[in-house]
Amino acid sequence: MLELLTDPAAWVSFLTLTVLEIVLGIDNIIFLSILVSRLPKALQQRARLLGLAFAMLTRIALLFSITWLVRLTTPWFTVLGEEISGRDLILLIGGLFLLVKSVNEIHSALEGPEQPLGHGVRLRSQVTAVIVQIGLIDIVFSLDSVFTAIGLAQHVEIMVAAIVLAVLVMMLLARPISEFVDRHPTIKVLALAFLILIGVALVAESLDFEIPKGYLYFAMAFSIGVEMINLRIRRRGQPVGLHAGPRAPGAPPPGG
Repeated sequence: MLELLTDPAAWVSFLTLTVLEIVLGIDNIIFLSILVSRLPKALQQRARLLGLAFAMLTRIALLFSITWLVRLTTPWFTVLGEEISGRDLILLIGGLFLLVKSVNEIHSALEGPEQPLGHGVRLRSQVTAVIVQIGLIDIVFSLDSVFTAIGLAQHVEIMVAAIVLAVLVMMLLARPISEFVDRHPTIKVLALAFLILIGVALVAESLDFEIPKGYLYFAMAFSIGVEMINLRIRRRGQPVGLHAGPRAPGAPPPGG
């Protein structure tokens, strides 16, 4: 362990893996933001932290289950000549879940304001449902994260340290991202569209048609960049009134 601290290659591997884990966690944060927005304000931050903590524990548990992960990538059965593994099934179910959930959220946004949450038992059941959904999708997103870690680093200690640091950074980013998404409905729709793309990519990957994630992230970054310009233009569309317009003939001068 001590020799890793003085090994430059280990530090490069650690920093590279940390950055990649944060990038791969963006879709996790977006999905988390959408889900917790339905909870009361007092519970949202707790739900975010619980969701990300579960994501971290899931990733670490998977790292220490290398044998099980290897079994996940071996074919379980064959359908129409295509070999299906456990990983394929998890990606397929997770992708379909993301698609259904994102489409339902867009439908709810188009229908109008959401119904208020209940109280007591009903509220607890709704909070539990949100936490369970976060946990399920954490497992799906964790697979990509862990396979990336295994491919980049040779030491489990480096993988665990990078995952812990990445999740801590995501915990700091989750709240401002969630609040920004909540403040701007168009950004929320873009985020849901991004989740639909991720869902399609997961389903395609489960069927051995891999769509490079870089294309998806670039498309989303470009869309958000355009929407940020639109937001700025809309703000400028309501002038402060620093410059007076032309006065009508015979109108009294300003302040007169």
